[in-house]
Amino acid sequence: MAAAQQRRVTILGSTGSVGCNTVELVEADREAYAVEALVARRNVARLAEQARRLDAKLAVIADDREYRPLKDALAGTGIEVAAGAAAVVEAASRPADWVMAAIVGATGLAPTLAAVRRGAIVAFANKEVLVCAGALVMEEARRHGAHLLPVDSEHNAVFQVFEFDQTHAIERIVLTASGGPFRERPREAMRDVTPEQAVAHPNWRMGAKISVDSATMMNKGLEVIEAHHLFGLTSEQIEVVVHPQSVVHGLVYYTDGSVLAQLGSPDMRTPIANTLGWPRRMPAPSPRLDLARLARLTFEAPDPARFPALRLARAAMEAGGGAPCVLNAANEVAVAAFLDRRVGFLEVAEIVERTLDLLPDRSIDSLDDVYALDREARAAAAGFVASHARPNAARAAV
Repeated sequence: MAAAQQRRVTILGSTGSVGCNTVELVEADREAYAVEALVARRNVARLAEQARRLDAKLAVIADDREYRPLKDALAGTGIEVAAGAAAVVEAASRPADWVMAAIVGATGLAPTLAAVRRGAIVAFANKEVLVCAGALVMEEARRHGAHLLPVDSEHNAVFQVFEFDQTHAIERIVLTASGGPFRERPREAMRDVTPEQAVAHPNWRMGAKISVDSATMMNKGLEVIEAHHLFGLTSEQIEVVVHPQSVVHGLVYYTDGSVLAQLGSPDMRTPIANTLGWPRRMPAPSPRLDLARLARLTFEAPDPARFPALRLARAAMEAGGGAPCVLNAANEVAVAAFLDRRVGFLEVAEIVERTLDLLPDRSIDSLDDVYALDREARAAAAGFVASHARPNAARAAV
């Protein structure tokens, strides 16, 4: 790609797992990409290092208490520095052609929407954005001509084999799940699971929160809701299948009997590269599949008794309105409490279910509605955490 055709990029959440992989791909072809802004939550050292290496125009730290350390770290570079929530949104609003939205959780909603409203190509690894405000985000994307490109390996896989001009011929899609580290463990044996065990994913290297979501399979439940908005499908058209090898990432069933699948090594650089180069393909250093060495691929239905989070997510999606927002907020609170050893592993889904039962149906007509319900759900979930809390637990976050 010639310098005149450089794609200007912004990476929201540059110091996380997805962000670091994106930085690696951008750095591998500096002539093709110019970096407008990098945003991190609080990792000043890594953010400053990335900004220097990529010659970013702007570096933003979300925690405004870290402004001075970041300013000092980038002194003399000419790189602009900013801090705080408003600065994160401003970074997303700057003129980048392509924006990676990888800020974890509901806090990623405002900056992602800012990029959408500019009509940018938005690669999003933050499924919570569509879970909390899917109808609003999709409408804003249509209104402003933004392109939403999924980075989650499953949705990106479906995206690659989904014929958008023939949606009438699509019967259903399948999202695969590894099953996490407890796929074969009896439910009662999961009661004393530790945070260290829960974040030890057998196939993927991910952050702590998403690793716990994978272990509970809430991650797959959130992905069902995300797929509903992305592909315009009903709950009955979105199937989840456990596939321990994590090689087949997504499938689309067509009315003529054809099944199109996307396969690849379990490496997030593949879906990131697919979105970074879109609509063209670009090289990525992901390991190549050796099917002969793999020998076999297995599939099985998820166990609803062992993984109730899937049931909760589908119920929230079918209820509509604010239910998915409540689901997400309660899950974030419960997972944080589990990582802090204040509640047990099985209590995560229990807290989510109690929060959903407590809060009445609510319509979502604006971002203010989303934020208000998110706060209410977090407060309710925090109350349930307190009632579950283990008084003698060692409070050591992973």
